[in-house]
Amino acid sequence: MAHTRIIPVYGRRPPCATLCRIEELHMRLRAMRLERSRKPDKPEDFVCYEDSDDEEESAVAEKQLMVYDVVTQKLDQIPSLQGRRDSITLPQDQQCGIHSVQINPSKTLLATGARNSSEIAVYRLPTLDPVCVGEGAHRDWVFDMCWLDDQFLVSGSRDTRMALWRVQEDDMTTKQEVPTYNHLRALAVKECKSAQKVRAVAFNKSFQEIAALSLNGYIHIWNAETFKQKLSRKLPSCQENVCLAVQDAGMYAVGCRSYTLLLDARTLQAVKKISPRYSGCGIRSASFQGNVLTIGTGVGILLFYDLRAGKYLESSINSSRTVHLKASKGWVVSFHLSEHRSAVVNTLASVLRRVPHFECQPRDQLSWRNVCGFPQSFKTCILP
Repeated sequence: MAHTRIIPVYGRRPPCATLCRIEELHMRLRAMRLERSRKPDKPEDFVCYEDSDDEEESAVAEKQLMVYDVVTQKLDQIPSLQGRRDSITLPQDQQCGIHSVQINPSKTLLATGARNSSEIAVYRLPTLDPVCVGEGAHRDWVFDMCWLDDQFLVSGSRDTRMALWRVQEDDMTTKQEVPTYNHLRALAVKECKSAQKVRAVAFNKSFQEIAALSLNGYIHIWNAETFKQKLSRKLPSCQENVCLAVQDAGMYAVGCRSYTLLLDARTLQAVKKISPRYSGCGIRSASFQGNVLTIGTGVGILLFYDLRAGKYLESSINSSRTVHLKASKGWVVSFHLSEHRSAVVNTLASVLRRVPHFECQPRDQLSWRNVCGFPQSFKTCILP
């Protein structure tokens, strides 16, 4: 008959709990905690574009194109367009959501990301019927795009490629009662020299050129007529250059981590650095409306800078306060948080299974209430 032998264990931790394994667990939990608590550091997590006085199009990281009616306050979801590559199972690194929503000058077409994040989708306005899917040009996520006119579209991707598309009338005509769409190939695909991950693109109508911003701190200028790269210029800041805007007069605005940089379009020299009123917030979006520059920060605050006066717009009630808008919490899906919690629990369970005399419960029942002998700082990381 088998007998159970009881071996006494002394101390707070079992003998196999070596210091290196405890430090490894410390590092993993600290990384998970930072990932959970960090704010989105890129504007592709949420983009919004105004279509009319009553409706706005917005996109979220779950590849959903939403239409919000500001009058009725109703939210409608538009199906994502599927390319021919989607018949094969997409790798996980190609499913990252929609990063850009752009409307052509006549407001008849809307370009955004397709179901595959390396492809583009075009919809007809105002009905939002599908028109076409642009495919075969990019191998990685499409970060941004811009319209040159009502037909030609330029896209920039994380694979450092720039693609030129043309949406013709033949692609827009459909005789079927059920909306269908075509598959479109790019007119030209070229590498952006000296670039690492094309993050933003903008069309400068005054100079007939395309400006591209890369994450390694360069701005690249392309000829819009020949679609050839003319020059590249190193920016003063290389940290989180994620947004680019063009003024009608031709001035560029580049959003960085610490400030908004204004560039002269003729020389690409820095004209002015606009520091935000909130330190460490990061500039996530920028747009011009005449001589007023709208700056979107990473903490959900919009600021308005008057280029002529050289300062932020002041309140008419209290001149010592600047005019700003605060964003609401919005619509957030909580599955990201559950994924991080599950990852930490799985990591903890894999470590504890190596420890003798520790009976590890099933993953869905494992919580910090089952764990003894670890510092209290661990218990505050993923407390259910």
